[in-house]
Amino acid sequence: MQLTAITVSLVLAVVSVTLFARAIRQICLFVRLGQSVPRGTRTDHPKQRSWMLLREFLGHTRLNRWGIVGVAHWFVAVGFFTLVLTLVNAFGQLFQADWTLPLIGNWAPYEVFAELIGVLTTLGILTLIGIRQLSHPRLIGRKSRFAGSNFGQAYFVEAVILIIGLAILTLRGLEGALQHVNGYEASYLVSYPLVAAFRPLSLATVENLVYLVAMVKIATSFIWMITVALKTDMGVAWHRFLAFPNIWFKREANGGTALGALQPMTSGGKPIDFTGPGEDDVFGVSQVEHFSWKGLLDFSTCTECGRCQSQCPAWNTGKPLSPKLLIMALRDHAHAKAPYLLAGGGKTVEGEEKASEEALKDVPASALAAAERPLIGTAEENGVIDPDVLWSCTTCGACVEQCPVDIEHVDHIVDMRRYQVMIESAFPSEAGTMLKNLEKKGNPWGLAKKQRLEWTKEVDFEVPVVGKDIEDLTEVEYLYWVGCAGALEDRAKKTTKAFAELLHIAGVKFAIMGGDEKCTGDSARRLGNEPLFQELGMENVMSLNTAFGEELDDDGKATPESRKPKSAKKIVATCPHCLNTLGNEYPQLGGDYQVIHHTQLLQHLVDEGKLIPVTPVEGIITYHDPCYLGRHNKIYTPPREIIGKVPGLRNEEMHRHKERGFCCGAGGARMWMEERIGKRINNERVDEALSLDPDIVSTACPFCLVMLTDSVNGKKNDGKAKEAVQVVDVAQLLLDSVKTPADEPPAGRDENENTQQPAPAK
Repeated sequence: MQLTAITVSLVLAVVSVTLFARAIRQICLFVRLGQSVPRGTRTDHPKQRSWMLLREFLGHTRLNRWGIVGVAHWFVAVGFFTLVLTLVNAFGQLFQADWTLPLIGNWAPYEVFAELIGVLTTLGILTLIGIRQLSHPRLIGRKSRFAGSNFGQAYFVEAVILIIGLAILTLRGLEGALQHVNGYEASYLVSYPLVAAFRPLSLATVENLVYLVAMVKIATSFIWMITVALKTDMGVAWHRFLAFPNIWFKREANGGTALGALQPMTSGGKPIDFTGPGEDDVFGVSQVEHFSWKGLLDFSTCTECGRCQSQCPAWNTGKPLSPKLLIMALRDHAHAKAPYLLAGGGKTVEGEEKASEEALKDVPASALAAAERPLIGTAEENGVIDPDVLWSCTTCGACVEQCPVDIEHVDHIVDMRRYQVMIESAFPSEAGTMLKNLEKKGNPWGLAKKQRLEWTKEVDFEVPVVGKDIEDLTEVEYLYWVGCAGALEDRAKKTTKAFAELLHIAGVKFAIMGGDEKCTGDSARRLGNEPLFQELGMENVMSLNTAFGEELDDDGKATPESRKPKSAKKIVATCPHCLNTLGNEYPQLGGDYQVIHHTQLLQHLVDEGKLIPVTPVEGIITYHDPCYLGRHNKIYTPPREIIGKVPGLRNEEMHRHKERGFCCGAGGARMWMEERIGKRINNERVDEALSLDPDIVSTACPFCLVMLTDSVNGKKNDGKAKEAVQVVDVAQLLLDSVKTPADEPPAGRDENENTQQPAPAK
């Protein structure tokens, strides 16, 4: 038995270590196939990144949001790394049954630690096995976050961990029997029943069992290592190694998610200059090797846990997009194509083959076949990603927010969209109208710029305009960026007028732009039209910098002498998409502003006593978190604080709220595209809201306001919603409560106007 155990263990060890070293080299070569990234963007603040990595791993900061799953996974993850010494101990036991580690082998604290971690790792994997079975697609179908995952691979990994955990506990029992342990003691607190069971056996039998169980433990460990070494695309196993670099190299060194700003388009690791792009510049992603090396690392790190899928609004409404399945498809395709790319294969900008036929002669046929597949294409075209998958994304960020290994799904989706829009001109036809309107009129509705100021005629107070009523913004405290929706869309205009009136009541000095401003370009950028975004953005930055009293040089940038600090350039926006673009993306274009959301300013004014809600607004209210206010900019509290200050309201949270809030369906330029597959996302969200039987559905975004109102009105017409339910912005609610006497109509509406605002209290 001893000879067999030694022989089997050593052979497996040599083979596995050799193959695993080769696999690591293959993965490094594979990741390097990706494009470089701008210098310093993934390696800045190394100490901060290292601390962030340690915090995310030891704290399990993402997984612990999922309750028992996070706790169970913590013990499995910690056990995998800390119990490696038990593997060393098992090797020693092959040669001497009672062998222990030098120095710490018989040290009580270490023995207690190994005992507890061993049993908790075993219980942890049993818990995860149970959760996988209870959430299996055979029981709950598409709603399972494991739908589409590789169950065979998952079962293999789970079985390995369970066998190793049981082997550790069994060896502990055998060790106790060899040491003649006669009663409970700290070192054998859990395994003592096994000690008692093995104690009556003869010494030779116990030693043979030690050899056998040690061999099982070692063989299981190295069979696992051989398997994953031969299958480098086995994310469910490799994530335990690749997660560490993937998290360390994440976009935000401070630990933030890859949300908020989109990254500028790059080619060869350098931002593309759209005023004069280079001949070899690659626009977007049309081949898997066009992704950055971080993208290829992302794909390989996916553990197929499905948390992204479970939160995705597209997947939850019957659409083909699953962030998990998209990443898995890109991973499988990238690994299949890798031998071709590593042999020098690939296409030039002109479409010619880079490598000679001689260089490619040894490339497997499967890799050559993978190289011929279009990255974006229908099933008939043998595409890797179906166009319906690509265009279903609302860029809500739920996938990025929930991913435990920091995969940057939204960036990869937008990169693929960029190529489709800019090179192939292949995108949903409805979005073409929006792009034309942006190009010709500077707003997605295609309305004349003079209409941007029409709302100011509907309020009974003066609204200062920059360049007309005041010279520049140094004369006021805030620039109110009204935005396209707030100025041109009838429902959003009610929010605009309500917020402006609240500022007037509170005595806040503010001004608006004169109507020459353009759309911030949010929808254009997320659709994939980066040049149009940059064109709109540069014009707006020049206008804003001038409005803030800065002098511009020949390139339209503020001169160093006139440049004002960020704290002196305050902007408030009622649209989270404008907030995100102005505050997070315009710094890429030379515009550095302090941008806040209107709910943040309103909360501040209420706290200071400059706005006092006194008039009750009766009813049950539920608040919908806009994705670009919540997940993308982490603003959850101010709207709820305002609602809480309005007397008479009783707030009921929807099941999916805050970090797990459900999208309205308008983000990612979906506002301008029709939904033809599955259930409409706004209907799904409104159904969740109406399940609480509210009187008011509130939000803080003009896009959300439009989407939710459309759905509520449709359900009223179908008799599925009570006529009294209203959809309003938080600012409208606050104005109704601040204003007295009660016989005045709420802000922004005529007495005879049929609106969705709550009636003033009697």
